[in-house]
Amino acid sequence: MKRLLPAPLLSSALFILWLILNRSLSLGHVLLALVLALAIPVLLGGLRPLPVRIRKPGVVLRLMLTIMVDTLRSNLAVVRLLLGQRRHAAGFVRVPLAMRDPNALAALAMIVCITPGTAWAELSFDRATLLLHVLELSDASALAAHIKTRYERPLMEIFEC
Repeated sequence: MKRLLPAPLLSSALFILWLILNRSLSLGHVLLALVLALAIPVLLGGLRPLPVRIRKPGVVLRLMLTIMVDTLRSNLAVVRLLLGQRRHAAGFVRVPLAMRDPNALAALAMIVCITPGTAWAELSFDRATLLLHVLELSDASALAAHIKTRYERPLMEIFEC
């Protein structure tokens, strides 16, 4: 059964999403949705990330709250930056990383990219450094320390401890 349906939640989501997007419950759409829902997880199984085992759910909630607060603060800072005069130039920040879990690294990259003020993130081949492009950079080492304390440390607790 696991071979035919390796990711039941993904298959269910694909099936429902196909029907919603096509706005049709015709037999053809239902059969196509079923074929896609069964085939896509099997064919793309090698691309699926490693299974996640969350070790501290309380830390997850605390991290989510931190991300929401930081995103709100960053939004306000970007609005101030756009409405006022620019004080600092854009720049790149290298953040040395201690964590190695692929899921944690992906989560960190997504967190720093959704925070306004950062344009993109790139992970080095050895997974030891995260390179960020920042819209307004005043102190690279302070920003790197902020990311390590606010995001990397909780992610390590969640994924690696």
